[in-house]
Amino acid sequence: VQLQASGGGLVQAGGSLRLSCVASGRTLSPYTVAWFRQAPGKERAFVAVISWRGGNTNYADSVKGRFTISRDNAKNAVYLQMNSLKPEDTAVYYCAASTQLLISRSSMADYWGQGTLVTVSS
Repeated sequence: VQLQASGGGLVQAGGSLRLSCVASGRTLSPYTVAWFRQAPGKERAFVAVISWRGGNTNYADSVKGRFTISRDNAKNAVYLQMNSLKPEDTAVYYCAASTQLLISRSSMADYWGQGTLVTVSS
């Protein structure tokens, strides 16, 4: 499956963005989908994950209460709504698909999107 992430941009602290991850080549519905992010000079880190039906989600502690992951299998898409953004949220955000349940490590992903840059100014 091919993943295309989009929706990044420049936003002021306290603002919001919605990232999209759209699949092509194969239906996304059988896959768990996660968002990871990588800030300059840091390792790629888990952000959020959603199960294939959308009934289960999990979030990194740093984004709980601010970010919401959702999916629309009819549109072959997963979204990450990011509210109350902070400068420390600045990173390249990647979506990833996996056949495993509720992944939290990048090594567990089977497919990756190309990344979309989110920059939060103070």
